[in-house]
Amino acid sequence: MSHFQFQTVSNIISGPGSIQELKNLLPVFNCRKLLLVTDPGMIQHGLHLPILEQLEHLKLEYTIYSDVQADPAEHIVLNAVQFAKDEKVDMVLGFGGGSSMDVAKIIAILAHPEQSQSLTELYGVNNAKKPRLALILVPTTAGTGSEVTPISIVTTGETTKTGIVSPVLYADATILDAEFTLDLPAQITAATGIDAMVHAIEAYTSKIRKNFYADMLAKQALKLLNKNLALVLEDGHNVEARQNMLTGSMLAGQAFANAPVGAVHALAYPLGGHFHLSHGHTNALVLTEVLKFNAPEAKTLYAELMSWLDPFSKGSTDGLCDLFIGHMQNHLNKSGLTLKLKELKVPENMLNQLAEDAMLQTRLLQNNPRVMNQADAYKIYQAIYA
Repeated sequence: MSHFQFQTVSNIISGPGSIQELKNLLPVFNCRKLLLVTDPGMIQHGLHLPILEQLEHLKLEYTIYSDVQADPAEHIVLNAVQFAKDEKVDMVLGFGGGSSMDVAKIIAILAHPEQSQSLTELYGVNNAKKPRLALILVPTTAGTGSEVTPISIVTTGETTKTGIVSPVLYADATILDAEFTLDLPAQITAATGIDAMVHAIEAYTSKIRKNFYADMLAKQALKLLNKNLALVLEDGHNVEARQNMLTGSMLAGQAFANAPVGAVHALAYPLGGHFHLSHGHTNALVLTEVLKFNAPEAKTLYAELMSWLDPFSKGSTDGLCDLFIGHMQNHLNKSGLTLKLKELKVPENMLNQLAEDAMLQTRLLQNNPRVMNQADAYKIYQAIYA
């Protein structure tokens, strides 16, 4: 067995209604003042109220930062950090989708009174250092896996995103409560569900840090997501299926935190940066064509995943690989997501720029099972244009 390292969040609490465990969890941290980090939609729909009930039950002082936006820009992050410093909080609770949790992670580092690093000093791999404030994460979508990853993504320019990757970003605890996801719109459910599937697939085929522990998690994640995505799209109030999606997303997050993602994400980021499409949607757009591109190097792994999802599937390695790619395309076809760039008003003359930008994602491309160049990326964008 080859050498590997595996890290994850030390305390995971899961189950419908498990937000009630906050009242037992929070006293452990001896917190004086807590910052709830979320977005305006959570406040508007009152989804945060069960958390406030727990805080008030404990008579714990708290404040709320609710100005997080999708794909948070540097100024949003810095405003949030300054708010936390001004309020003199000593604990952070990130509540929402990946963006809210990513911002909460960064606040927990930069708002610590003894922290000397700046935001730009955190960018890259293993640059973020302790100390940080206590941190709890509560996802409201089943997709990003941010609640169990050591990664935060920041929009650093009009069209560019930069990652912060460090074990310091692992939360102290995460709570997976499906009741927060019951009213999630179908389009967001589909996009985030596909995103989680991509995390599992890319972790399983990760070139540099693939290991049996991440493989185990990725396979179990993919099985849960594969079985339950159609169920939650049919009935968004199916609590058991929603909880299974959250669990699958979490397992996929643990997998790719230790066996990082590749070209699907590398090609998705420029689409999100230039055209403000959701991360899950951009992953869905490029998924099938990247799988086809990777097949010459990854067909054995794709065949293994197909056999795992359907033990009755038969055929050669090539045949099972093709079945797997077709199976994922079937999920995309049923997702309700728009899958052609032309229909999303992406100008055809932007394809070369997208391919050029994708090549900047070296942190991701190094993990891809097959080496990809700019011409390869261009062909993939071209294949999904119309």
